[in-house]
Amino acid sequence: MPRPTALSRLAPSLRGSAGLLSLLAAAGLILLPTAPAVRAQTTTARETTAAMAEEAARQAADRILTAVKSRDANAYFTLLAPDLQRVSSPAMAAKALQRLPQLQSWRISEVVPGLDSSSVTAQLTTSEGPREVLVVVDGKGRLEGYHVNATDAKAEDVVRAFMQALSNGYFVTASSFLSERVREEIPPSVLQRKWLTLQSLTGQFRSIRKISRAESNDQMKLVIVSTQFNRLTDNLYVVLDNQNQIINVDFPDSPNPPRAAMP
Repeated sequence: MPRPTALSRLAPSLRGSAGLLSLLAAAGLILLPTAPAVRAQTTTARETTAAMAEEAARQAADRILTAVKSRDANAYFTLLAPDLQRVSSPAMAAKALQRLPQLQSWRISEVVPGLDSSSVTAQLTTSEGPREVLVVVDGKGRLEGYHVNATDAKAEDVVRAFMQALSNGYFVTASSFLSERVREEIPPSVLQRKWLTLQSLTGQFRSIRKISRAESNDQMKLVIVSTQFNRLTDNLYVVLDNQNQIINVDFPDSPNPPRAAMP
C-alpha cells in the first residue's frame, strides 16, 4: 500500500469531531527531537572537498540574497532550480519580490553541505525588522527552496500569508511556509497541482472569508480557513508545529455542494 503524503494524511480525520491530540496520535504525527548530526572523521582530501562545498553554498546563497535585495527578478529567476522555474516566471518572481519586506543586509550564520543539496542559514536585516531564513541550494548553486523562521508570529498570520501566496500562484513562496519534511514530499509543482485540482471542483478562488484557530497544544496548532470560491464556500484545515511550520493541509477531495437558490 502506498504511503500517504503529509498533506493528505490527516484529511479524513480533520473533518471529524475528535480532538487534535487524538488526531495526531492516530495519524502518527508525533514530533520527536532530531538527533544532532555527528561529523565523521575524514581524510584531508574529504575535508578539502567539504570546505569547497561549504564555500560554494555560501556564495550561492549570497547571489540569491543579492538578487532579492536588488529585487532583480530576472537574476532571481535564473537562480531557481529547474523544478521551481517550471512553476514560476520572471514576471511572477517580480511580483513575489515586491511583496517581501525590503532586504537591507544579511549575515550567513551556518552552512551545512550535503551530497545533493546544502542548507544555508542567514540572519537578515529587513525594513520590517530582523528575520532568519534557511536557504537550500542544489549542487549547482540554484535555489531549491527556502524557509523564513516564523516562530514568533501568530499561527493565523502564517496561514494567511500561505493562503495569499497560494491563491496568487506564488507556489515557491507558498512552499516556504511548509516544514522541511513536507517540502520534500510536496514540492511546489505538486502544491500547484493540488490547488488547481481543488479549483476544478469548487470554481476559481475568490477570497478568504475567515481564519480561525480551532485547537492547539504545546506541539501543534489547527487553523481553519473559510474560503470562498466561485461555486461554493469550503473550509481548508491547516496544521502547524510549535515553530509555526505547516505540517499538513487538508485540500478536500469532495467539497461541500453549492447551496440551492432561494425561491
